[in-house]
Amino acid sequence: MAKIKAAILGFGTVGQGIYHIVNEKREDLKKSLGLDIEICAILINNLAKERPETPGVLVTDDFEDIENIPGLQVVFEAIVNEEPAYSYLCRAIDKGCHVITANKVMFSKYSIPLQERAKSRGVFVGYEATTAGGVPIIKTLKNLLQVNSVKKIQGILNGTSNYILTQMRLEESPFEDALKEAQLLGYAEADPYNDISGQDAFRKLMILSALAFGKQPDWNEVRVVGIDEITLEDVRKAKDTGLRYRHVAEIEQDENGELYASVGPQLVGPDHPLYAIEGVNNAVSLDTNYIGTLTLVGPGAGMYPTASVMVEDYAEIIGKRAGFFITI
Repeated sequence: MAKIKAAILGFGTVGQGIYHIVNEKREDLKKSLGLDIEICAILINNLAKERPETPGVLVTDDFEDIENIPGLQVVFEAIVNEEPAYSYLCRAIDKGCHVITANKVMFSKYSIPLQERAKSRGVFVGYEATTAGGVPIIKTLKNLLQVNSVKKIQGILNGTSNYILTQMRLEESPFEDALKEAQLLGYAEADPYNDISGQDAFRKLMILSALAFGKQPDWNEVRVVGIDEITLEDVRKAKDTGLRYRHVAEIEQDENGELYASVGPQLVGPDHPLYAIEGVNNAVSLDTNYIGTLTLVGPGAGMYPTASVMVEDYAEIIGKRAGFFITI
């Protein structure tokens, strides 16, 4: 049986999840794709750091070792920040590799040039994991856009913020207490700035904009507001009137093709598609011309939701190259 050689860039939570799922699902993938997959190399930042055993796999801190693997076909990227992730993926694409990324910071800025580069080399870019974790919004949008056009997108794109707002309402926890609980549960980082400031949701919104509309608004014109100014008293007053705070990222295209985007707290009522979204869940609501409003809900982050959609991207890409469609 033919073998697909793959490498993982970054071996933190998501990278380890990819390694685990690929090995756990390896026999299933063989049956469905008619191809075997082998993780043959892992790029890490610190060789001295303790990490799970990966027998038979090259572990290196030098990307040239990855580039020099004969017949490498797929690169899973789970690094943080724009660089060196973008440069690594460009080099992998130039080598003729399909690339699959979970890096929203990098992809929000470079999604269009990265996909154009891949198209010119005849390879694919998988990026489902960059936006809303286990919610299959990228695949859904791609399918919808074959017939429908999207007029507006609204989403809860950060599970940490949604968890904090939920706890403030249900448990009457002050903001700081809800944040500390989110950190203890692993929902929020030690430095939660990107989550509570709205920057994380903003990056994800820009990725959805590039896919839905083929372009992004001027980043400097997008109003981005976090949740850290919402008080327990604000939440109580909203609750008494039947409303809930949601941290909403939204973008809309007008009849002239202009894009208008914002990220920030909104008060929503029971008729709003994001009203019932609780805890760490993410949700994306799409207003389309033919279907109407469609809302997808699911876990926003975590080792296995994120890693699993990256492996699903792999199955879809390899299926496309073989001329058929696969889901796992």
